[in-house]
Amino acid sequence: MSALGHYLEEEGIATVAISLIRPQTENTKPPRALWVPFELGRPFGPPSDPGLQRRVILAALELLERAGGPAIIEDFAEDDPRAQPEPGWHPPPVAAASVDGSAEALAARLESEIPLLQGAHDRWFGRHGRTAIGLSGLGIADCGRYVADWVRGKAPPSPRDGFSAPLLLRFAVDDVKAYYLEAGAGEGKPSSRELGDWLWNETAAGAAIHALRSACLASEDERLKLIAGNFMVPATRVRGAG
Repeated sequence: MSALGHYLEEEGIATVAISLIRPQTENTKPPRALWVPFELGRPFGPPSDPGLQRRVILAALELLERAGGPAIIEDFAEDDPRAQPEPGWHPPPVAAASVDGSAEALAARLESEIPLLQGAHDRWFGRHGRTAIGLSGLGIADCGRYVADWVRGKAPPSPRDGFSAPLLLRFAVDDVKAYYLEAGAGEGKPSSRELGDWLWNETAAGAAIHALRSACLASEDERLKLIAGNFMVPATRVRGAG
């Protein structure tokens, strides 16, 4: 985007970029950029906060009036309001961890945990009227069973025509993550960090996806390695990444 900004400026079109990674912006030096302290994927801040999003847009547009350069990088003056924990938030109940550390026990825990979250997810959907679930084309219980069978080491075939088993696994994992994150936000407004800590550290889904990632990375199937390495677990949540 920084290179595109320079190209457009050479054609007489003023540009301003929204920066989420300041060191990268400092290296690429766009003509104008506003750095914002939000997580990746949310350049205008958290959802459902139009006032903050408007202030971000106005702060970015104000850079168009600034003289100087060849590169101008300014920091947005406000912090992320959703970065702090929400004291009143309590996550929905999840299945208790088993002393049996086998893949079968983990897979069974995942399958039993998904229906426990249905009420919390219904409340989330009732408030928002939408869901990010649907990439796999399977119901959430079927997604859980499909992921669980992969955790068991069965490598099940794809139940959908036109979708390879590795591709459907990726989509099923995405649907499971969406289901949990939406259910986790069914009551209250937890911060994204709180939701992530709950999903990846406390639920059967988080443990199952971590285990599945490790198994797929050890596979000889290059498609599974690609999916496991790039799409299953966020880089900041990979165990051992700090």
